[in-house]
Amino acid sequence: MARAKNPPASVPTLTEVVPSGAAPSSAKATQELLVTRVMQRVDLALERRLREAIAATILEQTRSITPLLRAEIEVVVRATVEQAFRDELAAQAGRT
Repeated sequence: MARAKNPPASVPTLTEVVPSGAAPSSAKATQELLVTRVMQRVDLALERRLREAIAATILEQTRSITPLLRAEIEVVVRATVEQAFRDELAAQAGRT
C-alpha cells in the first residue's frame, strides 16, 4: 500500500473547516437583497403604469360623460330661468 505524501510547501492547504451553514447564510442575504431590489423596481413600475392607466380611464370617462352633463345642465338652467321669469312676471302682475 502506498503511503500519502505531504504536498510541497508552495501548495496551499486547508487550515480551517468552514461549517456547511455559513455559505447558505451569505447566499440567503444575497437572495434577500435581490428580492428587495426587484420588489422596489416592480413597485415603481406598477405605480407609474397604474397612474397612467387611471389617468387614461378618467380622461375617457370624462369625454364620454361631458355631452350628458351638458345636456343635463342645459335642462336645469332652462327650468331655473323659466321659473325665475314666471316668478318675476307673477310678482309684477301683483304690483299693478
